[in-house]
This record gives sequence, C-alpha cells and structure tokens, in this order.
Amino acid sequence: MKVMPYKIQNTATRIIQKLYGNGSLDKAVLASARSGATINSQRAQRVWPIMMANLDDNMLSKTGEPTYAEIAIYAAIHFYAIYQQGKETMVFGPAGPAEDADGLQLFQALANLRKRDETRVALDRRVQAILGTTNINSVINGITHLIEILKANSNLPKIDFAKLAENLYWYQLSYEHANEVRLLWGQQYF
Repeated sequence: MKVMPYKIQNTATRIIQKLYGNGSLDKAVLASARSGATINSQRAQRVWPIMMANLDDNMLSKTGEPTYAEIAIYAAIHFYAIYQQGKETMVFGPAGPAEDADGLQLFQALANLRKRDETRVALDRRVQAILGTTNINSVINGITHLIEILKANSNLPKIDFAKLAENLYWYQLSYEHANEVRLLWGQQYF
C-alpha cells in the first residue's frame, strides 16, 4: 500500500526529534540504531517502541515482513544515529527553500565534500556504486559508508534525514521511481 511521501518525511522528522530529545539524547536507542543496519536486525529492537508508536497503521507491517515505509524510516534513523554519535548539537536539519531550512540533502552535502581533491576519487567510486544498483539493501549499505565518510570530515553540515527517508521510500516503489531518485541524487552530487 502506498503512503503519502510527506507522511514518511514528517514521521521520520518526529522520530529523530524524539531521539534527540532537545539535547537530552536517547543514547541507548541511538546506539542500537547505529549497530542495527536493518529494521529486522536483532540490534534494532530498542528502536522499535519509539518507531512503531510513531508510524501510522498503514505504514506498519501486518506480516512481520517490513513495509517500504518501515525500511525507509528505519534507514534514516540508522543514518542519523551514525551521524549524531559524539555530537551534542543536532545534526539533522530540513533542506529546502523554507526559512527554517538549515540542512542539506545528503547528496548536496557530499557534493560539497567532492570539491576536495583528496576525497573526490574515493567518493565518486562509492556514489557511482549506489547510483548503479536497484537493490535497496545495497543502497542502504552504501549510504551508511557515505555517512561515515561525511562524518569523518570537519564542518559537518546538518543533513535532512527525513527527506532521505522519503527518497528511500520512493526508491522501493518501482524501477521507474528508483531511476527518478537515482537521477535526483546524481543531479545533487555532480
């Protein structure tokens, strides 16, 4: 069942803000999210209560097989948890034209990092691998590595993890949607 994309984005934003807790980070849940690469990982179980409580009924699996919404939102939480580790200030921020937008979409942030000669070749190789696959697990694994590369560099920009959740949701809907998301990421990066 299709879910409205803005609901994916709003839900991911709400969960990330709860995990951040106005600076009082839920470190145990964030550690669990960092170590569990997928929603059905045993290590991800500490994330389930906060995640499931914030998902609409039509986003939740009735069979135990994760829905596209669950996969996309959990992946965004996983990426956020990696990026937030060791930081006291919020590393999530909305991207876009709104006045309160103080973040970048992931591939825009990577494009800024790409400007450095010492990181371009390795970064291009990883991004090309992501843009060349339609397998969501490969994409999530690849983005995890990109988040780690971005985090290792100084001047961390805020990232719009909620928009990334929406992109990952669309990515799973069909081959055509995956192509649109990949094109968008390529446009932002190159």
